[in-house]
Amino acid sequence: MKEAEALRPLLLGEIDITKEPEDERILELIDRLILEQEVTRRLPLKRKLEVRQELFYSVRRLDVLQELLDDPEVTEIMVNGYDTIFAEKNGIIYPCQKSFTSKEKLEDVIQQIAGSCNRVVNEQNPIVDARLENGDRVNVVLRPVALNGPILTIRRFPEHPITMGQLVRQNCISQTAAEFLKTLVQARYSILVGGGTSTGKTTFLNALSSYIPSGERIITIEDNAELQIQGIENLVRLEARETHLEGQQSISIRELIRTSLRMRPSRIVIGEVRGAEAWDFLQALNTGHNGSLGTAHANSTKDMLGRLESMVLMGMELPLEAIRRQIVSGIEILVHLERDADGRRHVEEIAEIEGMREGEIELHPLFRWETEKGLVQCGTLRKRKKLERLRN
Repeated sequence: MKEAEALRPLLLGEIDITKEPEDERILELIDRLILEQEVTRRLPLKRKLEVRQELFYSVRRLDVLQELLDDPEVTEIMVNGYDTIFAEKNGIIYPCQKSFTSKEKLEDVIQQIAGSCNRVVNEQNPIVDARLENGDRVNVVLRPVALNGPILTIRRFPEHPITMGQLVRQNCISQTAAEFLKTLVQARYSILVGGGTSTGKTTFLNALSSYIPSGERIITIEDNAELQIQGIENLVRLEARETHLEGQQSISIRELIRTSLRMRPSRIVIGEVRGAEAWDFLQALNTGHNGSLGTAHANSTKDMLGRLESMVLMGMELPLEAIRRQIVSGIEILVHLERDADGRRHVEEIAEIEGMREGEIELHPLFRWETEKGLVQCGTLRKRKKLERLRN
């Protein structure tokens, strides 16, 4: 990196930023500097090519992170201060050999990422969620919250959305269960996908949404735009906005859900339900928007019900029975995802919300994961009215 750092000020001095030079022009300047400057002139060809890439990434991409971002097998990038970087491949976390040359260089990359999606992060606002142009999820934490320097975490998403067929081949879900969910989506059952951190909820939601009939009008609502809905021509994508810039009005998920109901959606797809907007989501499900989809953090299908109750209570005080009745009438199917110790993800359970008995919500398991067999059917759907309507 030292050769690239030595040439970087010279390169910046020759680039006219106001004209937004193309990549080819920048590479021409880099090649000339490498051939002319003493620090690189006598380097072996292999090292010259490495310096060329390092220098280009430092001014045009995301510096040392770009090599990791170009690797399709890397699923997570964790920067713990400028001199410590970890990455995850195939479910295994390993330390990277390369690092940023200074804290300032890492901060430049962070500001570049935040600015590209209209986010502001500084000492007054030290925590921010953002995204890269390709939809990869980004989280930033700065001092004084982060004691060991700027912390940057990037959750990678595949360039091409993973299909349900791929999940079947990877033994994440059985063919029978995939066909069952396909039928439920087409019949407009409302489905909530749950699981812990990094269990693949967004990936699964993308795959599930591919079963939505192409002629429908779909509105997606997210904190940070990550969903990759395919095959829908009449698609509206909404993204929440935090209050960071001076005079900028925040726009919450709750407001977006309410607004979406005036936009004539066939279905609403919520990237993640994580707070008081759970009530607005339930209201949407109970006002004619059948077949809507969403995700939420939970440790099991049963835990998902308690999480929904807690999230509703974040925004208003209501009797538990009233909340539970809204859940029962609005959500029909729960899908729970798990991640094994070796990093592999799979569907742990698919359950039907059957109804209420003595004030408690009753779940009826339909599929369960068995260690030796994978996902196996353990029950049959009891609420079949929509299925029968689809077949007729």
